[in-house]
Amino acid sequence: MAFHEIRFPTNLSFGSVGGPERRTEVVTLANGFEERNTPWAHSRRRYEAGAGLRTLDDVDRLIAFFEARRGRMHGFRWKDWSDYKSCPPSQKPSHIDQEIGIGDGATLVFALCKTYRSGLETYTRRITKPVAGSVLVSVARDPKVEGQEFEVNPATGEITFAVPPDIGVTVYAGFEFDVPVRFDTDAIMTSVASFNAGEVPDVPVVEVRV
Repeated sequence: MAFHEIRFPTNLSFGSVGGPERRTEVVTLANGFEERNTPWAHSRRRYEAGAGLRTLDDVDRLIAFFEARRGRMHGFRWKDWSDYKSCPPSQKPSHIDQEIGIGDGATLVFALCKTYRSGLETYTRRITKPVAGSVLVSVARDPKVEGQEFEVNPATGEITFAVPPDIGVTVYAGFEFDVPVRFDTDAIMTSVASFNAGEVPDVPVVEVRV
C-alpha cells in the first residue's frame, strides 16, 4: 500500500469522533475468574470522518479526497484533534516534553515517541508522522537547532543528529503529529436529501502501520 503524505482536510476532521481501540481476549473460567490476553502490543485508532461534515461543499471535498486516495488503496495523514501534541492539549510543545532516548556516544538516529502515564503504568507510542516545522529537540535539556544540529524526517518520525549525543545524556523532543490512516470503506453513500435532513454519510477511517 502506498502512503500519500497529505493531511485530510482539518476543517472536516474537526468534529469527527474516534480514538484508540485495543483487542483483548477474555476467557471466563469455570470458577468465575478470568484470563485476559492481547495479541496487540499497540493500540489502533479508528475515526468517523462523516461526523465532521457540515455543508454540501464539505461532502464535495470529501469525495474528491476519497477518489484521489482510491478508497482504501492509499494511506494519508489525519489530525486527531483530541491527541495531536507531545504535551497536554492546552499547552504548546516544548523541547523537553518527551524523552526519546539516551545517548551512547555513537547513535545518530532517534525515533520520536509519546509516553502515556496513569499511576505507575506507562505506554509508549511510536510517532511516525510529525508535523514538519513543529519538532523541537534538546540534549540534556539544551535546545538544538534544526538544520544545523539535527534533521527531521517527517515521513518516518526519525531525528538524525549531526553529532551523536554523549554517553548517558537524555534526548528530549516536543512536536505536533498526525496519525497515518486509510479509509476503511471502498464506498461512500451520499444523499442530498438525507444530508439536508441532518444525516451524514458513514465514512470510517482506520490507523495503519507504516
